Amino acid sequence: MLPATSKLCAAISYRHLRNMTGLRRQAAVAISQELSRLACRSPGPSTWIHQVRRRSSLLSSRLEEKPFSEMEMSYIKQGEEALHKSLRILEDQDDWKTETVAGNGDKVLSKVLPDVGKVFRLEVVVDQPLDTVYGELVDNMEQMGDWNPNVQEVRILEKIGKDTVITHEKAAASPGNIVGPRDFVSVRCSKRRGSTCVLAGMSTTYGAMPEQEGFIRAENGPTCMVLRPLPGSPSQTRLTWLLSIDLKGWLPKTIINQVLSQTQVDFAKHLRQRLAQ
Repeated sequence: MLPATSKLCAAISYRHLRNMTGLRRQAAVAISQELSRLACRSPGPSTWIHQVRRRSSLLSSRLEEKPFSEMEMSYIKQGEEALHKSLRILEDQDDWKTETVAGNGDKVLSKVLPDVGKVFRLEVVVDQPLDTVYGELVDNMEQMGDWNPNVQEVRILEKIGKDTVITHEKAAASPGNIVGPRDFVSVRCSKRRGSTCVLAGMSTTYGAMPEQEGFIRAENGPTCMVLRPLPGSPSQTRLTWLLSIDLKGWLPKTIINQVLSQTQVDFAKHLRQRLAQ
């Protein structure tokens, strides 16, 4: 039985056979049966048999999941592209210029990229553990309009898998209506790797959400927030926010730069107030 199982597993390792769901399911069942036979023959199943059987069960359950459509896969790829691009921008430490430094140490920096334009980078420390901050920004995403006056509404249009969502965001008009109402349609991707969380996004098109009357459809991305526990203080979180936005319309660059950097400073203030509640 074991040689036959090995051949079946080898078969599904070839790319052109990997997409044959029936063959993959047959392999998973064969692996499970073989492990059961080995377990019965031994005085007691070893640790590795327990582990492999558990992974085999996970494989079997995943084979039953509904596969993503071509459109869904394109959104997933867009989200991952936003994540990789934004992290590459943050990894390059050269040429960042200070825009604003608040009294509490919050800092906004900026740089100009040839293929993106001007991007802004917020660096803050929040007196809350990472899971609390992550929960507010990801799990409670649609409540952001309740505590951030710069946001009128965030609505999830579609969830794709566990990491990707399509959202529609309405930005509130700036004081004095210097910058009129903008809205965005974005694909967002959230990933957790060890003690680091990355929330990335970029503008996309979504047929069910065309341009809205009274709003200028702006574009963002690549953009991301990186959350990490503060070294030596796990009850605090270091938050880095890369912001890249094209507000569209006829606006002087000086006004755009002032509005965007102030938006980041305000965000940190309102987030702290929200988490303190």
